[in-house]
Amino acid sequence: MKIVFHVDMDAFFVSVEEIFDPSLKGKAVVVGGQRNERGVVSAASYEARKFGVHSALPLRTAAALCPHAIFLDGHPERYREYSHKVHRVLMEFSPLVEMASVDEAYLDLTGTERLFGPPLRAAHLLHERMKQATGLNCSVGIATSRMVAKVSSDQAKPNGILWVQPGLEAAFLAPLDVRRIPGVGKVTEERLHQLGIRKVGDLAALEEGFLRRKLGEWGLALAGKARGWDAGAWFDKPMGGEDEPKSISHEHTFGEDTADQTALESTLARLAEKVARRVREQSVHARTVHLKLRYEDFTTLTRSHTLSRATQLDHELIGESRELFRKAWRKGAKVRLIGMGVSGFEATEGQMGLLDAEAHERARKALLVVDRLRDKYGESTVKLAGGLGGDHAERVHENPVGLPGKRVKKT
Repeated sequence: MKIVFHVDMDAFFVSVEEIFDPSLKGKAVVVGGQRNERGVVSAASYEARKFGVHSALPLRTAAALCPHAIFLDGHPERYREYSHKVHRVLMEFSPLVEMASVDEAYLDLTGTERLFGPPLRAAHLLHERMKQATGLNCSVGIATSRMVAKVSSDQAKPNGILWVQPGLEAAFLAPLDVRRIPGVGKVTEERLHQLGIRKVGDLAALEEGFLRRKLGEWGLALAGKARGWDAGAWFDKPMGGEDEPKSISHEHTFGEDTADQTALESTLARLAEKVARRVREQSVHARTVHLKLRYEDFTTLTRSHTLSRATQLDHELIGESRELFRKAWRKGAKVRLIGMGVSGFEATEGQMGLLDAEAHERARKALLVVDRLRDKYGESTVKLAGGLGGDHAERVHENPVGLPGKRVKKT
């Protein structure tokens, strides 16, 4: 019998902030930016959640709902540090740990009964060890699949443990709202409601042919999930399997719309640095560069360009993204958001001349040293000159670099 744990750290960003500032405990706290900024909430304490504040909510809306809340920009370097601590605890219980994000992970504890006892006993041991080693609380879901384990950990929050025993998966899921199924967002939820499907049990009762006609292949995946299976997209791959990215991107929303070309290009350069670092972390090379611009009237345009050969170097991605920007931007037009990304990943950068290859390798080695310095001392330790004027706080909800268990094998 397969035993899967989903471990979700409770209000992770807020909890880490409370370790460094105990006066925050018991108060309404919002992490992600200041109350008057354009960003979104990355995390909220349970005290703030009582007022309707949740992740991805606009900061200004959160301030209106909970005016007495304490707003914090957050400290991504601290969250990375504690994510590594969490990972070390999890590795004490299983060699097969899959970090789904900075604050949640799946563990395969199949066959570990002799070491830790039955699942519920093992979960209590993990719970206690996590608190002891990190000072943080977590919720643990136990099931025979990752999908059900994730749903059960959500039901166990905060600071709880819930075991869905084998054979009871469908019965556990049936009374839950369809939104509880991982991967069902607002749009899918509305579509399901239009079809008269509100509970997971409603979904499980339908024929697969009907769901396929109405929702395509995603309908079949939903049918599987409603029965407690690991089905659809991310859940289809084996636990711990390499999950190579389709694209990597970063974007920045300005506090005030700007038409300052220097500020726009500096910000773009800083975004390209972040993207390049994550490309190197994945041990791939990017062939296509993308640009995203959103003007003050919310008009949004995207541009892309495919390179003659793939790259993972900061200065090359900075140069390409800058060219795209200069061709696309209406000079003098105020910009609300700027973003940069890459796709079309290849294992190598392709053929080049001997002299170019030597210079390219020197640059690559230098940037790997820079990456190690940033791992140790923080993202702002080393910056390229082009991005100095565009420095901005790292958004804590971004997919960050340097996460435990996410780095693929170097080639």
